[in-house]
Amino acid sequence: MKKTPFTDIHIALGAKMHEFAGYNMPIEYSGIIDEHMTVCKGVGVFDVSHMGEIWVKGPRALPFLQRMLSNDVATLEIGKAQYTAIINDQGGIVDDIIIYHYEPYKYMLVVNASNIEKDWKWLTDHNEELADLENSSDTIAQLAIQGPKALATLQKLTKIDLTMIPYYSFVIGSLKGSGLDSVIISNTGYTGAGGFELYFYPEYGEDIWNAIFEAGEEFGIKPIGLGARDTLRLEMGFCLYGNDLDHTTTPIEAGLGWITKFTEGKNFTAREILEKQKQEGVNRKLCGFKMQEKGIPRHGYDIVNENNEKIGTVTSGTMSPTAKIGIGLGYIKPEYAKLGTSIFIKVREKNLKAEVVKPPFRKLD
Repeated sequence: MKKTPFTDIHIALGAKMHEFAGYNMPIEYSGIIDEHMTVCKGVGVFDVSHMGEIWVKGPRALPFLQRMLSNDVATLEIGKAQYTAIINDQGGIVDDIIIYHYEPYKYMLVVNASNIEKDWKWLTDHNEELADLENSSDTIAQLAIQGPKALATLQKLTKIDLTMIPYYSFVIGSLKGSGLDSVIISNTGYTGAGGFELYFYPEYGEDIWNAIFEAGEEFGIKPIGLGARDTLRLEMGFCLYGNDLDHTTTPIEAGLGWITKFTEGKNFTAREILEKQKQEGVNRKLCGFKMQEKGIPRHGYDIVNENNEKIGTVTSGTMSPTAKIGIGLGYIKPEYAKLGTSIFIKVREKNLKAEVVKPPFRKLD
């Protein structure tokens, strides 16, 4: 298995480790619920160095990205980030990614760890514009510092006014412990609790880790595993590739029409298919639901109607650590997708009642 710059630290701290996307990653330290609440109320640190980074550069970068991605990259200013998707020929999602406009003619794509090789092959195979592509996934490390105390923690380590970095924006500057002034500090988040992501060279990882934990000691900072990362994102209703999205699901089906821009002149892959879906409707929709009976929905469970007829499938599900009820996402037939509709989750052959709701499931301050 591959290692991140922090793997040995995770093991030394007693983390429960498991393979994820080819990496030896921490799943939990003190327990998923404790870690989840630490991020909601204080500050936690996620090692997300397994994520991939692909640079797209040169004068042909923008035309290439406009054809490859669903969102309108032409509107993306330098210093801003954008959530978008790589679309395949059938309208399915190759990957959902974040794109950073780093400087003129230079963009960074942050891709899911399990999709790095697939994304790289897709992009290089379809590079008709001959944009300059560079896979830097092995030479960039990433930490996500999340929670309401993340700003106070990181502010100790930089002269940059972190309050001046709006959501889905980033700056490039110095950070104590990094020994360089080219750390990317971004505010995109995957937890709904606020915070920042740091991108830097792996050789500075241990020093940056130590600096962050020293700065956050007064706030009860803790390392957080992938288990709590999953429950945090699910409480926000954020999609996870491989669960809620894959190469067979389209952004229109997944409720991601807002990142699918049919701008004049933007002829991205499978535009006609997705435009038709938007106009004529889809056969399934990704919806949020909360349990009305005691039970925990899980990935792959059937969703049925009151007549026990299958109407969909759970893609993500858990017991919400903050709401204390079962919550989930799943694809269901459109006629059952209206908010407030009663549906049933088949849990161990029992049909447990649930209600279609709009995420987030967590009450935000």
